[in-house]
Amino acid sequence: MKLSKEGRIRTMQKRRAASSAQKSTSKQTEGSHRNNDYESLTYGIAKSSLGHVLVASGDKGVVAVLIGESPTVVMDDLRTRFPKAHLVRDDQMHAIEISQLINYIESAKEDVNFDLDLRGTEFQRKVWRAVRKIKIGETTTYTDLARSIGAPKAIRAVANACSINPFAFAVPCHRVLHKERALSFSPNRGNDRQRPMVDREARVTKR
Repeated sequence: MKLSKEGRIRTMQKRRAASSAQKSTSKQTEGSHRNNDYESLTYGIAKSSLGHVLVASGDKGVVAVLIGESPTVVMDDLRTRFPKAHLVRDDQMHAIEISQLINYIESAKEDVNFDLDLRGTEFQRKVWRAVRKIKIGETTTYTDLARSIGAPKAIRAVANACSINPFAFAVPCHRVLHKERALSFSPNRGNDRQRPMVDREARVTKR
């Protein structure tokens, strides 16, 4: 389910209003964070065939899309990434994003298109923006991705940017593979819940 431009504006306005309301009811808490580290984030959680997914947003857009084996796992991940944030669960506020994300995971027909608040170094953001251009059913390698952003020798840094990417599926780093493709699906990679989408996308685009 895609948001129109007007729909995205209304959603952002709703979030800003909710954020302002949360801050006004938490003046005492906010007062202890006058170094600007404080912020209020809302998030929603839902279950998919690959695990539980979480979408978190701030005033400027989606700040994290996480996936894990349980709501506790994704919540702990969010807390680790934003240890000073005031977190408020609101599944209804994120219903559109959650629906779009689940539809993508289950069907692999339509890409995730969120308004992202990319937070990272200039280099990391450059990598993530390039990755967002990779379409469903397409893959690239860390080597080719490094070359595409004008940093052919920064292969390791590109791989690191992908490994810490906090936007599961929205910044589709699962489409960036090792040049020896089999290594990207090795058991040594651990429990990577995003990699199955490579095959799901390939099957859909071949129909």
